[in-house]
Amino acid sequence: MMAQSKKLEVRHEQIDAESEGQRIDNYLMRILKGVPKSHIYRLLRSGQVRVNGRRASQTYKLQVEDMVRIPPVQVSTASEHRVVPVGNALPVIYEDDALLVLDKPAGQAVHGGSGVSFGVIEQLRKQRPEARLLELAHRLDRETSGLLIVAKKRTALAALHELMRNGGIEKHYITVVSGRWMNPREHIRAPLYKYLTADGERRVRVQADGKVAHSIVTLRRRWKTMSELGVELKTGRTHQIRVHLTNHGFPLVGDDKYGDFALNKRLAKEAGLARMFLHAARLQFTHPLTGKEIRVEAPLPPELQAFLKQLDANEVRDAGEAV
Repeated sequence: MMAQSKKLEVRHEQIDAESEGQRIDNYLMRILKGVPKSHIYRLLRSGQVRVNGRRASQTYKLQVEDMVRIPPVQVSTASEHRVVPVGNALPVIYEDDALLVLDKPAGQAVHGGSGVSFGVIEQLRKQRPEARLLELAHRLDRETSGLLIVAKKRTALAALHELMRNGGIEKHYITVVSGRWMNPREHIRAPLYKYLTADGERRVRVQADGKVAHSIVTLRRRWKTMSELGVELKTGRTHQIRVHLTNHGFPLVGDDKYGDFALNKRLAKEAGLARMFLHAARLQFTHPLTGKEIRVEAPLPPELQAFLKQLDANEVRDAGEAV
């Protein structure tokens, strides 16, 4: 329960150039700190949030001089005084005036919410108080490590979102799955549907009326009982790699939502693998403002490299498999 709250009243906010191009759901999350994300989406779905007097979908992109009506909503004052620790400097792989690319550690959420008090973006803002704008260009699961793009200009953010919608950003991941993957290269096209469990947790499953999702899977190495795969995402759906591969019969090792839980427990005890083996290893795209070709890579974290060494030591690897 919230100990204190701001006075509940309707607010009208006019959009300026700094917020132009931002999705309305992200805008509301930014200005309504302390309000659960699920409640913000309920406000949008029910039509209580209005833009220029009309309903707005959660994907609506704000324009300069738009007038946003925000209904009475309780905002925790405690959240406004929440202390975000500066923490260790987040590893930056690439940076220029418009954007930067981080190598996100596993176990760290990209933003606060859903029981997480702060994430990468809040910590980055704390570390860089002079920055006028720092906004996530996309997301990574909390359990996933690797490359994450952050925009430093609103124009760059809008252009990056456009690139992603049109498949202009190549996103390559590395994972290890349970089972012997046989095909050198395979396209998985299976629609994904988001739902909530009885406990209110977000889950995804393959379902005919879900959103189009496309993953390209490449065999990197194969052992007696496991396989190392490269996955290129052609779409960016929630939990896409995890659900596509599990539905195919190859759960990711260490995956606590869709994986083989008995295997995960054994690997944690015997191999020390205390996380999901999924790493965003490479990004390639044309810079949205300069036109320069950008290619960035992040090596596997030490704990994942150590797990691969254990597989090599303890399992027979098929001959002829190249990394």
